Amino acid sequence: MTFHYLESADDPRVSDYTTLTDVHLRKLREPAEGMYIAESSRVLRRALAAGHQPRSFFLAEKWMADLDDVFRAYPDVPAFIGSAALLEEITGFHLHRGAMAAMQRPAPVPLPELLSGARRVAVLEDIVDHTNVGAIFRSAAALDIDAVLVSPRCGDPLYRRSVRVSMGTVFQVPWARLQDWPGDLEVLKDHGFTVAALELTPDAEDVDAVASRNLSKLALVLGTEGAGMSPGTLAAVDLAVKIPMRNGVDSLNVAAASAVAFWELRARD
Repeated sequence: MTFHYLESADDPRVSDYTTLTDVHLRKLREPAEGMYIAESSRVLRRALAAGHQPRSFFLAEKWMADLDDVFRAYPDVPAFIGSAALLEEITGFHLHRGAMAAMQRPAPVPLPELLSGARRVAVLEDIVDHTNVGAIFRSAAALDIDAVLVSPRCGDPLYRRSVRVSMGTVFQVPWARLQDWPGDLEVLKDHGFTVAALELTPDAEDVDAVASRNLSKLALVLGTEGAGMSPGTLAAVDLAVKIPMRNGVDSLNVAAASAVAFWELRARD
């Protein structure tokens, strides 16, 4: 494999990695260019294990030995090597988690294919905080959620912060971005799913009561931070579910609530 040793932050060959701290530009660039950034050696390996294809690798020389097997497996993919100071100048932050890689985004999975054989699905409505998106995916992977669907305005699961917070589990859980919202909830119903909103409404059922019914197919909709679920979505779901609160606490963060609900509403054989 050919390693490319960087001498300048202006090297055009590493444009994928420039100014990674500029949130607005990253959100615009990465999807448009069909790429995302895998940050840290662990996340990089999980992306490769999921079958995603690397465009390039980007790392300090001290990490080369740790990734020798990866380089051997992808001999035609360029690896850019630089000093810690130079890599920080390029990316805008100190790179201390090993290597990074610019990865090619996989082709979207058609919704019917994603739902085939699934019993538990999470649906994210307009959750814009990438930390929350990543944390929800991590819980989904750990607690047997078969697929995650995201609304058109939801944060990008493959944005750098989402990937990092999820510890790369965004590559383990199949997901798709919906196009017609909330109209696509009818597709879930057509596939036999009961669609439940995790939302505090006057008629919401306690989560353990819904869990006791062990619904054969359940899609759980999680609403956006702050405002909660939209009226149109609430009108489209089959029922609402709530997590009973104690000690005067009115609600949980959406990522924390997702973990509780995923566990309680898991499919029981």
